[in-house]
Amino acid sequence: MQVIFGLGNPGDKYLATRHNAGFWYVDALAAAYDCQFKTEKKFKAQIATLTLMGQKLWLVKPQTFMNCSGQSVIPLMNFYRIPAEDILVAYDELDIPAGTAKLKRGGGHGGHNGLRDIIPGIGPDFKRLRIGIGHPGDKSKVTPWVLGRPSIDDQISIARCIDKCVAETANLIKGDWDRAMKNIHTV
Repeated sequence: MQVIFGLGNPGDKYLATRHNAGFWYVDALAAAYDCQFKTEKKFKAQIATLTLMGQKLWLVKPQTFMNCSGQSVIPLMNFYRIPAEDILVAYDELDIPAGTAKLKRGGGHGGHNGLRDIIPGIGPDFKRLRIGIGHPGDKSKVTPWVLGRPSIDDQISIARCIDKCVAETANLIKGDWDRAMKNIHTV
């Protein structure tokens, strides 16, 4: 793995909203490894680099809105000729309880509009870190839910979950997918 894309919406208005769980993960990684994001207008993204397990790793936060994530992800991957299997996309997941995360290889978009915009350009064969935000219980409440702030209890649960994911990133980098999956999936 060479690149971790954290999906979210840019701007202060969305900073603390559930839809930014992917940003929260890459921000936590950058903080843990003391690296800073820099704006790369060419790729409509903020990018930080670090070396982990002897490998250069890019952390990328697309600065398009969630539904247009492909406008950042696809050009960067094409320019650097990065195959889909060398990336991890971290994003919010409605169908997983808040405070839980799941790793997954490949698949469809599952109704997530950020993935829906990425898949046509790079295919479905990338790795995913699905960060649970819970479901509001009714389909009509999904948009305000993902664009809303989590409760204090959910914020704490999600932060702990992200800390666990950050701790397992080294296992992901060295290719120990099964160990990372076991540790992340264990509550």
